[in-house]
Amino acid sequence: MIKVLFICHGNICRSPISEFVLKDMVEKRGIQEQFEIASAATSAEEIWNGRGNPIYPPAQAELKKHNIGNTPYTNFANKRARQVRKEDYQYYDYLLCADSANIRNTIRITGEDTENKIQLLLDYSFNPKRRGQSITDPWYSNRFDETYRDVYDGCEGFLKYLEDKNMI
Repeated sequence: MIKVLFICHGNICRSPISEFVLKDMVEKRGIQEQFEIASAATSAEEIWNGRGNPIYPPAQAELKKHNIGNTPYTNFANKRARQVRKEDYQYYDYLLCADSANIRNTIRITGEDTENKIQLLLDYSFNPKRRGQSITDPWYSNRFDETYRDVYDGCEGFLKYLEDKNMI
């Protein structure tokens, strides 16, 4: 089982888009039983009285535009923001962040990245120029299409990486 945790600041845009894009990709390949995929936030800003906010409506609309969310595996209706926990580091194999601030803040929560598990999602991009870059933050840009493109690129590259390593 390959355990993947996507991480962004609030867990209402970039990381849940990443979670459900990857879920859609592995489901379409018929390999979803090989994965556990989730997402979390580095902040608690979208969590109130212990309950996280749902995926931001424009992010939901972007997923729906790409026919994601129509199966029990990709249904995001009950997805709620949650914050990264220290124990996530030991539990997950990959903690894939949307930007470098997410990496720094994840390490503050989980402790030192001694196993090199915390990385940028776009480090897996097929395009070498994209590696080391941030996923467009639609909270500020309002460009959910660009965020989706970035996420799709990173997730496709991540699956190719796993295939090349004979992990899937």
